[in-house]
Parts: sequence; C-alpha cells; structure tokens
Amino acid sequence: MKVVGVLGGGAWGTALAQMLASDGRDVLLWARETELVEEINTKHTNSLFLPSAKLAQTIRATSDLSDMAACEVILAVTPAQHLGSVLDAMPTKPRDLILCSKGIEATTGRLMNDVAKDAAPDSDIAILSGPTFAHEVADGLPTAVTLACGGGEEQWQRIKPVIARPQFRPYYSDDVVGAEIGGAVKNVLAIACGVVDGLGLGQNARAALIARGYAEMLRFGGALGARGETLAGLCGLGDLVLTCSSTSSRNFSLGKALGEGQSANDLMSDRRTVAEGAHSAPVLNQLAHDRDIAMPIVEAVNTLLSGAPAKEVVSKLLSRPLRAEHGSAA
Repeated sequence: MKVVGVLGGGAWGTALAQMLASDGRDVLLWARETELVEEINTKHTNSLFLPSAKLAQTIRATSDLSDMAACEVILAVTPAQHLGSVLDAMPTKPRDLILCSKGIEATTGRLMNDVAKDAAPDSDIAILSGPTFAHEVADGLPTAVTLACGGGEEQWQRIKPVIARPQFRPYYSDDVVGAEIGGAVKNVLAIACGVVDGLGLGQNARAALIARGYAEMLRFGGALGARGETLAGLCGLGDLVLTCSSTSSRNFSLGKALGEGQSANDLMSDRRTVAEGAHSAPVLNQLAHDRDIAMPIVEAVNTLLSGAPAKEVVSKLLSRPLRAEHGSAA
C-alpha cells in the first residue's frame, strides 16, 4: 500500500488521516503548526483540533510541503480560503487530488475544483463530500460520502480502494460541480438553522428552513450546471440535514450564538476553528444576485454576518410576500 497524503491538520484532516490509517496504511499528514507536527509524531494526539482521538502509529506528520511528493494520492483538507495558496506552494502535485474542504473562494467566487485546476493543472481532481462529523469518522462510526471524480470512472477505479473502508463508504459520481455546491451552500444554511435554535423558534421553523434552504440549493446548483439527483444525495440533502441539526457543526454553532445575541465580529475573531459558511455567505449571495437567483435565506445570513440583529433579520424574512412553493422564485 502506497503512502497517502493529507493536507491539513485540523479536525477533519486528522479524522480522515485516522480513517485512512485504519487498515495499516502509512499516512503523511501536513500541518502548518510545527508544535502540532511534533505532538502528532511523539504523542500520537492532536489536542488542538481533535483531542478525543488516539491517532494510529502509521500516521506521520510534517510541516514541509515538499515531503508530500511521495504521495500519488493527496486529500486536501485545508480551509477553503487557503486551498489555492497551499497548492501553489507545493513543489510537486499528485496524480490524484481529492478536495475535502467545502466552500467558495471569497476573493474570486471560484469553486474549489476551479481553484485546484489552476494550481495543479496536471492532477485529476475529485471531490469528497457528505454528512460527516470529524469525531465520528475518527471513532470509526459508519459514514457514507459522495466521491465525485473529475477523471470519471478511470479515476474512481484508482482511488476507491484508497478511500473505502468497512465503516467509510464512498458512492461514485461524476458531478463535481454538484458535489461542491451541496457542501458550500449547506454551510451557509446551517448558520441560519443555528439562528433559529438560538432564538428559540422551535422545530417547526427549523424543518421549514431546511426545506426552503434546500430549494435555494437546487436553484443555485441548477444555474451552475449541477444535477438535481446529486444535490438530493449525500453531498447535498444528506449533509444539509446533518449540519442543520447539531452543535457539532461549527456553522450551526456560529448561527446559534448569533441568535443568542452575540456579535458576529466577536464570534469570528475568537473562533479557532473555521466556520466556512461565514466566508462563503457574502460571495454566494453576490453570485446569486448576479445570476438573478432567489436565495433569501442566504441573503438573510449575509445580513446577519454584517452585524444586523437576528430578530430583525428573521422578522424581515417572515414578512416576505407569499408565493407558490415550487418555481423559480423563493
């Protein structure tokens, strides 16, 4: 078994490294923090981002990107806003690059596969996305994901043995755009669901928001060429349901704190781990506006993150004119 690389020593990157090492495979984990690299290599723990896990002995950490040249398959799990700079800094790019970060590049509006194609034009790009909490994957609990392969069936046949484990089941797709959009949009919608919880608006309101948010995901995805069946699967609806229902979601937790009256600026400056939806909301809102796609929930989240009071934003959302449930307008 060849060495597999993981870019990013956060909770999700560490969990994926642990999953990959579960069959005895050697895994090389790149992390920016030198003290974290030392801890992983000496204590086999990641107290900073995933303190509950005792890491496999076959996981080795490095802070030198040139070490990743030994890996033909690399899972990129850096925060979405840093993916481009990390890939640009890699001296050697892998044959298969699997993107595991969910988001939209805030400065350009590009999806992660477009960022990766520019930085690694000779790599085959795949997207791994679905309903996944890092601590559950690290603990070996059953998980299913979408693995969307830009290299089609040929790439799927190469990388599925690398990814699949008895408790980690990938499902094939060739809809890279759909897999990306599901993950990026659900992050923003999870913030909205957290606000509902923080304001104590009840389960009815949260269920309605998930359904109406999913309609926004479908409209946006359709406009960018995503297939509805992809967004109805693990990387869309499945991920949406999970992250809109639990404080284990960083985005949901951020929204809950906003609903409880905390300041958006304070929350963002104090958070060690990234709530990617906060970065994606402004650019997603702008992309929807530019394409005349109705996404009122995304717009409301963007307004909240700009500092508007949660009660005021929710009141405005609830007072919108009544419309048919299905159609191009929300």
